[in-house]
Amino acid sequence: MNVNILPQSWTPALHASLRIATALLFLEHGTAKILGFPALPASSTSGAMVIGTGVAELIGGVLILVGFLTRPTAFILSGYMAVAYFMAHAPTGFFPILNHGEMAIMFCFAFFYLAAAGAGPYAVDKA
Repeated sequence: MNVNILPQSWTPALHASLRIATALLFLEHGTAKILGFPALPASSTSGAMVIGTGVAELIGGVLILVGFLTRPTAFILSGYMAVAYFMAHAPTGFFPILNHGEMAIMFCFAFFYLAAAGAGPYAVDKA
C-alpha cells in the first residue's frame, strides 16, 4: 500500500521552500528592529541588545534567504535562537504556548535542520 501523499520528486523544491519561508519570517524581525519596518512599539525597539539581535537577524536572514554560507549561518542562528528562548521566554513560564516561545523553538530547529542538510536547490551554495 502506497501512502505517499506527495511525490518524492518534490523534496528538493520543498527543502528550498522551507529555507526561503524560514528566512523571510526571520528577516522580518531584523527589518523591524533595524529598519523600522514593520513598525514595532517604541518600548521594544531600544537598547544595544535589540540592535545586536536585529543585525544578526537581518544579516542571517539575508544569507539564509539567498542560500549563501547556509550551513555555518544556520548553525549559528540555531544556537542564537536556543539562547533567545532560554533568556527571554523560559524564565516567564515552562510551557512555550504560555511563554510565547514557540517561534524561537521552531526557528531553532529549522535552522538546525538547514545546518545539517544545507541550502538545497535555488541557492548560491551548491553543496
